[in-house]
Amino acid sequence: MRRIQMLAAWLVAAQVAAAPIEVVEEPGNTPGRAFTATTVIAASPAQLCRIVQDYANYGAFMPNTRSAVPVGTGSGYVLVDMTLDLPLGQVKQYRLRLEPTGSADGCRLAWQLVPRPDLRPGQTIADTAGYWDFTALPDGSGSQVRYRVYADPGPVPFGFGWIVEMMSKRSLPRAVAAVRERALEETHGDGRLSAGLPARR
Repeated sequence: MRRIQMLAAWLVAAQVAAAPIEVVEEPGNTPGRAFTATTVIAASPAQLCRIVQDYANYGAFMPNTRSAVPVGTGSGYVLVDMTLDLPLGQVKQYRLRLEPTGSADGCRLAWQLVPRPDLRPGQTIADTAGYWDFTALPDGSGSQVRYRVYADPGPVPFGFGWIVEMMSKRSLPRAVAAVRERALEETHGDGRLSAGLPARR
C-alpha cells in the first residue's frame, strides 16, 4: 500500500513539474500592454517568494536581467534598480518599489515603477507594474502561480517594436520557467547553487 501511495505522490509531483504556463493578454486602452501567466510549481509559496525576493541574484537566473540592485528600503517595501539587456544592444534601466505580503496559505510580491530623473527617456521605460502571487495547492504538492506584468516601454525607435513584447508577452513564460528551475535546483540540487555557479539561463 505504501508503495502505491508513493507512486501516486510521485505522479502528482511529476504532473505539477510539467504543468504548462498559460499566458493571457488583458484587454485595455492603456499605452502599454498587460499579460498574466499562470501555472503550478512543485514548491511551497514560502520558497517561491524567497526566490523572487532574492533581488541581488536576479542576474544569475532571470532572463535578460543584467542586474537588480537594492538601493533603499522603507516600511514594507524595498527599492531596486533594474538593468535589462535586450537583443541588438538595447539596454533599459528603471527603479521598482517592491512590496512583499504574506498570508497563511500564500504570499505575494507586487511592484510599481518609481521615476528616475537621472535617466533619459531612451534609457528607461515609461511604466511598469505587476505582481507574483503564490498560493499553496490543497494537496500540498506545490503552489498555484500567477504572474502579472503591465509594461509600457515608452517611445520605441523605428524597427524596435519587438521591445514591447519582449518586456511583457515573451518575458512572462521565460521568467516563470526560470523561477521553476531555480526552485527545482534548490530542492534537488545539481551542484550549481552550492558551488556558487549561476543557474542555467
